[in-house]
Amino acid sequence: MSKAILITGGAGFIGSHVVRLFVNKYPDYKIINVDKLTYAGNLENLKDIENAPNYTFVRADICDFEQMCELMKQHSVTGIIHLAAESHVDRSIKDPFTFARTNVMGTLSLLQAAKVYWEALPERYEGKRFYHISTDEVYGALQLSHPEGITPPFTTTASSEEHHLAYGEDFFYETTPYNPHSPYSASKASSDHFVRAFHDTYGMPTIVTNCSNNYGPYQFPEKLIPLFINNIRQRKPLPVYGKGENVRDWLYVVDHARAIDLIFHEGKVNETYNIGGFNEWKNIDIIHVIIKTVDRLLGNPEGHSLDLITYVTDRAGHDLRYAIDSTKLQRELGWEPSLQFEEGIEKTVRWYLDNQQWLDNITSGDYEKYYEEMYEVIRRCGIVGK
Repeated sequence: MSKAILITGGAGFIGSHVVRLFVNKYPDYKIINVDKLTYAGNLENLKDIENAPNYTFVRADICDFEQMCELMKQHSVTGIIHLAAESHVDRSIKDPFTFARTNVMGTLSLLQAAKVYWEALPERYEGKRFYHISTDEVYGALQLSHPEGITPPFTTTASSEEHHLAYGEDFFYETTPYNPHSPYSASKASSDHFVRAFHDTYGMPTIVTNCSNNYGPYQFPEKLIPLFINNIRQRKPLPVYGKGENVRDWLYVVDHARAIDLIFHEGKVNETYNIGGFNEWKNIDIIHVIIKTVDRLLGNPEGHSLDLITYVTDRAGHDLRYAIDSTKLQRELGWEPSLQFEEGIEKTVRWYLDNQQWLDNITSGDYEKYYEEMYEVIRRCGIVGK
């Protein structure tokens, strides 16, 4: 094996796509998938490659420093792609301690384990790489200065023909100062700083990327798109925070995995790259696209599920607009998204409808309890069951 790549969080949503890509694309690499298998980690996501000769799964907690040190030595790790994280803002508001533990202390544990192992080798950091995946939420929020939408200053081959808008004149750049607003984004900002500090202090070859909202197959249905697909098929309410006017940039997860692959191999050490879809949407507009797509694929009349839209009290500290400028990645490494948003939604909806057993298996037990707690306001509105 020419390289041994340790991928953390590889049983999760984005991580499973990265693991699959690396296992299939690089048969001469040894891929070690390290995942604690908390609620969003699911080995069913990787059934198609679980017996690959270059793939190893290890159930472990990245906060366990001694075990991380052992894994580094056992597998002679040459590179780390760090995706393991608590990532749902709603959960961070209820339990910030878990986010600080995993996202901050877990990252520090992994960094220190890599430092100890790599610095003990004769070649030290030569040929090594620590790649940390982060979020655009560390940048804070942007003004919704054009709620009607304006023509954006950039475009790609994947830009929507029907909906290619920006809702403000400013964007998140790699140079945008950090200004996190939620416990989740604060924990990710802290982890980003630790990664950069290990480069500046010890010379570790690190890279940080900040991505926009991902969507696609295998996403745990606490996030907007899979949650709404699942609720539509079950005729459950679609909980919309506030008026649904919050704006997010959306990135198809397979395109994100492609970007991670490219940056891991060709990105410059100690650089930051933004990864986005060049693709701003208001939440309420996305919801209408999802409803239209799911109803069509289920054979329902157009507009059949519109009555499920249920406006609920807005989330505490809900940032109004995120919008990433990914032109640095496009310009320097030649990456851009491959799918228009409507194409990505079509593929995503079809996957969830074709894999309803996967959805049913993970939306039971603890998930049901969590769902009821998070959206208790829906029940108070007297809409559940309609």
